[in-house]
Amino acid sequence: MKQVILGTDWWTDCDDAVAIRLLANLHKAGQVELLGVAVSGCMEHTLTSLDAFLRHDGLTVPIGIDRAATDFGGNPPYQRRLAQLPSRFRDNSPAEDPVKLYRRLLAGAPGKVELIEIGYPQILAALLASKGDELSPMSGIELVKQKVGHLWIMAGKWDEPEGGRENNFARNRRASEAAALLCAKWPTDITFLGWEVGSTVISGSKLPSSDILKQALIDHGSANGRSSWDPMLILLAVIGDLAKAGYDSVRGTVTVDAATGSNYFKTSADGRHCYVVKLWPDAAYADAIDQCINYQE
Repeated sequence: MKQVILGTDWWTDCDDAVAIRLLANLHKAGQVELLGVAVSGCMEHTLTSLDAFLRHDGLTVPIGIDRAATDFGGNPPYQRRLAQLPSRFRDNSPAEDPVKLYRRLLAGAPGKVELIEIGYPQILAALLASKGDELSPMSGIELVKQKVGHLWIMAGKWDEPEGGRENNFARNRRASEAAALLCAKWPTDITFLGWEVGSTVISGSKLPSSDILKQALIDHGSANGRSSWDPMLILLAVIGDLAKAGYDSVRGTVTVDAATGSNYFKTSADGRHCYVVKLWPDAAYADAIDQCINYQE
C-alpha cells in the first residue's frame, strides 16, 4: 500500500478540509496509508481543530506545525468551530516540530514514501536543509533521495507562458524563498497541479447539512462548494497514474523567483518536474471528489 505524508497550510481556505476528508476516506478504504500531517500555517486553533477533524473522521495521526508561520494573515472561522469537537489537544504546544516529523516518519518507513503538499513550501525546504540527527545520520537531501518516491504539490500557475504567480509560492517572502530552494534542490521527481487546474472545479456542494465538513464550507462562505485545488491533488497523488486520473502533463524544469514567488517553466524531455493539464470536463473531477467525501464511519 502507498504510504504518504501530507503537508497542508490548514489555513483560511476550506479546500484543505475537503482534501483531508478525501484522504481520510481513502485511508479507511485501504487505498493509501496516511503516516502524518505537517502544517505550514500556524493559527490559534490549528492543532486542536485539525486533530478534532481527523479524529471525527476516524484517524489519529501525528501532527507537526511550523509554529513560526504566523505571518500569512487571515481568519478561519471553521477552525474555531472544529476546535469545539473532541481533540487530544487544547492548544498548539504539543505539536511536533514538522521537520522532525518528516525525518522520523521517513527514517522509520520500510520503503519509499510519497509526499503530498497542499500548503506553503517552507517545511519541505527546511527538510532539505536539515542535518543528520538521532533519527537518521543522513542529511535532509540524502534522506529525501533515499526515502521519498515522489512529491506531489499544489502550487504555481502554469498557463501563462511568460510566468505565473500563485498564493502557495507567492504569499510572502517566506513562501517565495522556500519555493525557489525547493524547486532548485529537491532530488526526486515533482508533479505540480496549478491554480488554473482547480479554480473552475467546484466540489462539496452535495454534502448533507449534518456533516461537519459542510459546516466548514458554510463557515468559509462556500455553502455551494469550493474550488478544488487541494482535493484534486489528493486524488491525483493517490491514483498515481496521470492518464487514469484524467490528466496530461508537460515535462521540464521549474524555477521560482525568490523575491516575488513568480514561477517559470522550461520544457525539456529529461526534466524532473511536470505540471498537469486537464483532459476531462470540470464536472468529471467534481463528481469524483463528491463521491469520495461523504462522511464514513
